[in-house]
Amino acid sequence: MHPDSDAMLARWQRFRNSRNAALASDYGWLTLTSFQWLEDQPAAVELVPGRWSSDGTTAYLTAAAADGLTLVETGEPVDGTISATLSNEESLLWVQYGGEDGRQVVVELAMRASRYALRTRDSTSPVFTGFDGVPTFDYRPDLVVEASFRPYPEPVDVPVGTANPLVDGVHRSVGELVFRLPGKDHEFHLQAEEEKLGALTVTFHDETNGELTDEWRKVSTARPRVDSLGNRTVSLDFNRAINYPSAFTPYGTCPMPVKNNSLDYRIEAGEKEPGLF
Repeated sequence: MHPDSDAMLARWQRFRNSRNAALASDYGWLTLTSFQWLEDQPAAVELVPGRWSSDGTTAYLTAAAADGLTLVETGEPVDGTISATLSNEESLLWVQYGGEDGRQVVVELAMRASRYALRTRDSTSPVFTGFDGVPTFDYRPDLVVEASFRPYPEPVDVPVGTANPLVDGVHRSVGELVFRLPGKDHEFHLQAEEEKLGALTVTFHDETNGELTDEWRKVSTARPRVDSLGNRTVSLDFNRAINYPSAFTPYGTCPMPVKNNSLDYRIEAGEKEPGLF
């Protein structure tokens, strides 16, 4: 056992509490109930009043006050035609409707693969109302490993698939995490993306996928430490491996791992398959 295993377990339990609370937030990933592309001519869409369209650059909504749609930001009713413009990968919680307070469903406008789409976020979704936490493996101190970070001279954009076959993704690889796992005599290499403040995230496959875990997961680290010799290292804690939103909803557009981010190892740590849909 790691000498600080009790403290590590306590930190992990706090992490799990925060993670479950975030998933249970209002209009979060657990509330998604649809994903649909906008057409180039005004048309009705499923689950949402009004007529919707896009000219490729701007999205448009035409509705009457009687449709009950209001702007999320101001609460003002939509009566006529409104528009919004997003960049690729941006999203906007745009309008809302339904329920006693008129806020049961929030409609998200999203730009994905250079096309406009809508996602509905329904606060009465059974996936949301029935959520009581993500199942996880027991804590494994031996799957907290020291990894060496080997940065690339420049970031490399790698095309990847996503959970939606009609949406392509890009993985901006900034370097590799190199490490060993218990019982294996070879090194593992995972390409990493950089997050805020220099933190790293790796998206990976392992041999539990499709059996005990979702098809892929991700794990984040703190910003690499630099020792006196200039080596960069991080603590890679697979107990903090989490599911992408696409594990909880069929309406996600989450990126798959890059081709080489597959471990010939059973990572029996972190989040399991939630089995919600």
